[in-house]
Amino acid sequence: MQEVEHLLRSAAAGHGGALQLCGSPGSGRSALLRQAALRADGWTVHSIPGYAAERTLPLAALRRLLPGDDLLNHLRTASRHRPQLVLLDDAHLLDAPSAQAIAHAARRVTGDRIAFLAAGPPGLALFPARHLAPLPADECRALLSLHAPDLTDDVTVALTELSGGNPAALTDLAHSLSPAQRRGYAPPPDTLPRDSPLRHRLLAELEALPAATRTLLRLAACEPPPPLPVLLAHGRLSDLAPAEHAGLITVDDDHVRFGSPVSRSVTYHGMTAVARQAAHLALAEASTGRGRHLDALLHHAAATSSDDAALAAALTQAAAPAAPAFATEALRYAAQLTPDPAARDAALLDAARAAWLAGRPHRATQLLRTAEHTATHLTGPAPGTHVRARRSAETRLRARGLAAEMRPDEPASREILMDVAADIGDADPVTALDALALAGEAACLAGEQGRYITLAQRIVAGQRGDESPPVAMAYHHVAGLAELALGHEDAAFERFRRELTLAGSVAEPIPLIRAATAGIIVGDARGATGAAGRAAVLAGAGGAHSLVPRALELAALAGMASGDYDAATTAALDGVALARGTGQTALAGTHLGLLAVLAALVGDRDSGQARIRAATGTDQARPLCEWALALLDLVDGRPLAAAERLRVVVTGPPGRGSVLLHVAVVPHLLEAAGPEPALNRVAAAFDDWAGRTGQSGWLALRDRCRALRTRDGEAAEAHFRSALRRAGESGFPRAHTELLYGRLLRRRRRHVAAREHLRRAAETFRLLGAEPWAAQSVRELRAAGERSGPEMIAAAPVRGDGDAVLTAQQLRIATLVAEGATNREVAQELHLSTRTVDHHLRNVFARLGVRSRTEMAHLLTAR
Repeated sequence: MQEVEHLLRSAAAGHGGALQLCGSPGSGRSALLRQAALRADGWTVHSIPGYAAERTLPLAALRRLLPGDDLLNHLRTASRHRPQLVLLDDAHLLDAPSAQAIAHAARRVTGDRIAFLAAGPPGLALFPARHLAPLPADECRALLSLHAPDLTDDVTVALTELSGGNPAALTDLAHSLSPAQRRGYAPPPDTLPRDSPLRHRLLAELEALPAATRTLLRLAACEPPPPLPVLLAHGRLSDLAPAEHAGLITVDDDHVRFGSPVSRSVTYHGMTAVARQAAHLALAEASTGRGRHLDALLHHAAATSSDDAALAAALTQAAAPAAPAFATEALRYAAQLTPDPAARDAALLDAARAAWLAGRPHRATQLLRTAEHTATHLTGPAPGTHVRARRSAETRLRARGLAAEMRPDEPASREILMDVAADIGDADPVTALDALALAGEAACLAGEQGRYITLAQRIVAGQRGDESPPVAMAYHHVAGLAELALGHEDAAFERFRRELTLAGSVAEPIPLIRAATAGIIVGDARGATGAAGRAAVLAGAGGAHSLVPRALELAALAGMASGDYDAATTAALDGVALARGTGQTALAGTHLGLLAVLAALVGDRDSGQARIRAATGTDQARPLCEWALALLDLVDGRPLAAAERLRVVVTGPPGRGSVLLHVAVVPHLLEAAGPEPALNRVAAAFDDWAGRTGQSGWLALRDRCRALRTRDGEAAEAHFRSALRRAGESGFPRAHTELLYGRLLRRRRRHVAAREHLRRAAETFRLLGAEPWAAQSVRELRAAGERSGPEMIAAAPVRGDGDAVLTAQQLRIATLVAEGATNREVAQELHLSTRTVDHHLRNVFARLGVRSRTEMAHLLTAR
């Protein structure tokens, strides 16, 4: 660790100091002390670990180092010959007088060759602290693959979640797995193995606490976690203080939170089965008294070890309005407790869907595997065998359908979703509509148009007209996709617009996400933005975390379509983080691809390429990355290379988002290729689509494309003028049209008129931070005879203006820097290059009239 190395280097040079490493047991804090000792070649190393048995013995720790009390003089004398390193493992167990003496000495060694290095839990207050963060997911995966290389993805995620990123826990868990657990055919462990050294250490820390504290901790370790008022029905708040002081828990206004998931699981499973049952029953009673009905049911279920049809039914009923995370557990228990196989299968499938919505796809995969296993391994011949076999087949198909719903971008998922729709369409049309809506766009563009159209028409024929708005929207969506596949664009647009109109009357995220897609297909960026934004808010508030990045994808696309690149960037940045957090790797790649396009649109080559590299490995992002590279080719004056890339995008394989993508790249393709006859069909399709949208922004782009396609100079000028008269033409798209129009006028030797448009283009590009495009405008201006320097094109920055307007990108960067982030950290957070961050910071300094980060932070705070 860099901080430890810096401490040793400084102390060796006569600038002593102290550092404490704070982390939970197993986090590697002791290993770092051992590494420091190994690196201290030529030093005298003193090891003074804390012991629980000596904690109440005054100066016991100090006596192990020296006979007297003058630690500082002892170390200073010794440091004249060799640097001195004092290691204090488990420093929280030092007796108080020794800890005070050591802290006193550490504050006075700044001019000596002496270093103090301590390790202990969070909350230790001995020296300046460095908190050891849990291992990130990729490092957890690497560590697990080192010890168990054949783990399935869902098992890897489950173990990572249980360990909380604790290296020792990951190692112990990996070594404890059976072959069936490694491949996901048996449930993964829910706690550390009995022979785990970390488990023994955590239990020893628990046993060292007072009895009343242990009682509350064991109750707090039960799932669902009891809120503080429920927990304190069995003790006092002061009883938790010893555990909080030891760094095992933190207590906030609502809950007791364990330092790590593994600490909670060891505390819970350290109880006997009888003790666990008693704990759940006690919490069930307290939860009932506080009106927490679902919590009480879950605790009753955890305490029940035999079939209980009434409790299973109550859990199923309570799950319906619950947040997905709670619904998952309620339905899982219902599946365990019901004696009815059909109810069990339904509960398992519903639990899997709830787990996926909650952002836990690995848990959903495990539940689906359980559902398929129980459906496949039905007990032998019995009355009603044919009925049971049919139910078994339906359960397996629905499980496959849900798995496909979790991965709609995969080609195999389209066929599975259509299989589901075909099988259950008559009995369950709403579920069939959901499956067809997911399969639809890609299926319509791939080789399954005929099958999709047939299925869609069959299901849509059952529409009565009195359906609720969400169901009516699903009918419109599927019907619209089928009409699109048939080439009936007017009918398709009519269906999609009716769907978008109904969006205002629903408050469910999935119908709104589909409505946002419909809005994008018909070119209604405003309607799509509203539906996507509402979907993201509703999904987040309802705990449907997997849906939030999907809604943000559509918000980013709508922002890009409307020219609001700042809003699109914000949505995509949030989408990357949330998609990764919910295990949706392909969707995270799509967001990175969108960010690459957004960077390329403003000519930011470094950030665009960095985002393309980050998206590498996800097929869904490849067309977006090609689009971004083509835009960078345009910026660099390589139109032929750009045209070749964009032809690949337009003729590429279908997938989710293909409809919009095949439309959105056309203006750039036509700009790069010019009036090429081979593109007549593509140009005509875009012209027809843009006209059908009726939206001024798309109509302005249609005018621009017409100008680029014609060889008649007068006609081209008329088309450009028409584009600039459109009310929806603004921001970056308008500046780009001004640039292209100015270039045409310059080539037609109408230099005065050209300079007017090129100046406006350069000014807008500068304000938007699109410096390469501004530079291109300046080059055109000079070619058109502009005599003033580039500095005259944009308004000079206002020095010392605390009210200066920053772009959204500049404000994001400035805020992070003001909070203490380095340029590299800002680049990682926003998926930018460090050069781009440097460039934006220079512009921020100029706009705000400041010369340092500190001045900028003060100015932003005062705003």
